[in-house]
Amino acid sequence: MTIRAFATFAALALPALALPAPALADQLVENVEGVRIDEEGKVDRFNALWIGDDGRIKGVLDREDERPTDIDFQIDGEGRALIPGLIDAHLHVMGVGFGALTLDLSDTTSLEEALAKIAEFARENSSRPWILGGGWNQEKWGLGRFPTASELDSAVADKPVYLTRVDGHAGWANSKAMEVAGVTEASTSPPGGRIERLEGSRAPSGVFVDAAESLVYSAIPAPRPAERDLALVEAQKVLHSQGITAAADMGTTIEDWQTYRRAGDRGSLTLRIMAYAGGAEAMELIAGSRPTPWLYDDKLRLGGVKLYLDGALGSRGAWLKRPYADDPGNIGLPLMTPAQLRNTLVRAAVGRFQPAVHAIGTAANAEVLNAIGEIAESYPGDRRWRIEHAQIVDVADIPKFGEHGIIASMQPVHQTSDRTMAEARMGLDRLGGAYAWKSIAGVGARLAFGSDAPVESADPFAGLATAFTRTDANGEPFGGWLPQERVARADALKAFTADAAFAGFADGRFGKLVVGERADFLFVDRDPMLATPSELRQTKVLETWVGGSQVFSAKK
Repeated sequence: MTIRAFATFAALALPALALPAPALADQLVENVEGVRIDEEGKVDRFNALWIGDDGRIKGVLDREDERPTDIDFQIDGEGRALIPGLIDAHLHVMGVGFGALTLDLSDTTSLEEALAKIAEFARENSSRPWILGGGWNQEKWGLGRFPTASELDSAVADKPVYLTRVDGHAGWANSKAMEVAGVTEASTSPPGGRIERLEGSRAPSGVFVDAAESLVYSAIPAPRPAERDLALVEAQKVLHSQGITAAADMGTTIEDWQTYRRAGDRGSLTLRIMAYAGGAEAMELIAGSRPTPWLYDDKLRLGGVKLYLDGALGSRGAWLKRPYADDPGNIGLPLMTPAQLRNTLVRAAVGRFQPAVHAIGTAANAEVLNAIGEIAESYPGDRRWRIEHAQIVDVADIPKFGEHGIIASMQPVHQTSDRTMAEARMGLDRLGGAYAWKSIAGVGARLAFGSDAPVESADPFAGLATAFTRTDANGEPFGGWLPQERVARADALKAFTADAAFAGFADGRFGKLVVGERADFLFVDRDPMLATPSELRQTKVLETWVGGSQVFSAKK
């Protein structure tokens, strides 16, 4: 997903920021049913957690272990389950925050339902100069085509409306928005993008794919700093309530970075953010010639760069080796030339920045795997090359993931959301490398799991359940979709904790619950290693702690 500008919100005021209570003294969190990832990367159980006054772990204790006598505070866990804070290896922090403040269509199941919700939102927010939001999915609506501007006009015609598709790789504009943006029949599709046209004419239909979205975005007023600050407050609330204590922020802009810095300076940054700049220019603007240091007690670092090699499967922008089964002649949209990709990878490697390359289709994954293979030997050392999504991979290319320490940053919930659409786009005979978690891990690649929120819900427990079942919330399909690609439950937990931290060069700082690391943990209402898949999806986060300080309580 690409984070884009949002219109100025009318009458939004930034509330007083609630700061987490500092951990001022040694604490012993006692009487818990603890689950952690230990020093060897294994799942381990414990009964008490000793936290120093610096928010780091001083001891992980079993029942028979002697308790420290010089602690200042003892917290009775009341026998509740305690697990590491969960880490989302791929999301969009500001997108989550702005998503909480704009129109969300992700729950709509038909075009008619969406139009009714859009009209209602416009009536309730009549002072906003633009109506913005996202989450629509024509596949979920059963529409069989993209929606049109005229259909959107039936809901709102008197002010511009722009709504991003659920995957963030297409947008839907009404006629007023196209008028304001100056989009006409004479407008041409930019490289890496496509203006959808009405059948039999050059008239724009109202849908803009990938790079073509910039034609409308350029007309949308950017949010002010105070509105960005409010969006970050909302994002932290959402993520902490779901048990997320750290996240890799993909596509960080200079405006995003300054928002995080303002929060860090005022002491209100509670989410650990591993930032990946939105392109090489943003990378250098934010960090200069080298990654930034860790800031605010390991809460913020710009260490990498996010690159887009193709679009998404749902909008047929994913770059394939062979045409789409349901759109002959279309192989998707490569967003970089081979030379551009390699030059940017080298530019990042020279500065020791970590590239994270979005690749969804078979051709895109092959291209980035080959590019890394060509470049890696010239830039040895611990590089941790990342491929984001890696959704549809040619089986013949999977072994390349085992080379050069490549990390596969994948989102389990995409598999359940995209299953039927992937079958339609590709055909069953071409899905041998689809969402192939176990096969990719089996060749030596490390998995880092996330959600791609706000494209999907950030709920990590849904992701955990999907990872070891390959089924959705209804238990479908029976036995799992391509069930040979399930991973073990313990490996799924690692991919949402220790391995997600490793993927962001945060290992040794947080992610495992071991001595010396930050005390980031959750109290939850059930043991995730024992719950059935259905029970796991219903997990309630009771409390979220970051660095030994409580940042969320379900009781508040």
